[in-house]
Amino acid sequence: MLSALRSPKFWYGMVVVWFLTLFFLSSLPKLPPGPKIPFEDKVMHLIFYSIGGAWFYLARRFQLPPISGRAAMWAAVLFCALIGASDEFHQSFVPNRSGNDPWDWLADTLGGMVGSLFGWIGWRLIRPTGPRL
Repeated sequence: MLSALRSPKFWYGMVVVWFLTLFFLSSLPKLPPGPKIPFEDKVMHLIFYSIGGAWFYLARRFQLPPISGRAAMWAAVLFCALIGASDEFHQSFVPNRSGNDPWDWLADTLGGMVGSLFGWIGWRLIRPTGPRL
């Protein structure tokens, strides 16, 4: 099982699942109601893109030849920023949805940064040499 978690194919597969889920949710005219919290929409964007950012970070870190953690972080942030921008554009064509919201895009990009941190923690735990104490 641990060897599967060290495979970039596994993590790229998870990124594809994440992206398809994002596309499906963005295509819905109305999302189901969530918990009532301040800035709920922005928090949900940040959380969802943190997941995608973490998985993309792990895919890049386990890819051969390996890349540095800093390069994987910037790749994940750029990935989330680009997907966030395209998702905002996509939502502008969905009835009853507002798209092209720069604050949503900012939350998406910040989600990529937060996800990179979680990806780094995950990488330290499952890399072949084990975590450093």
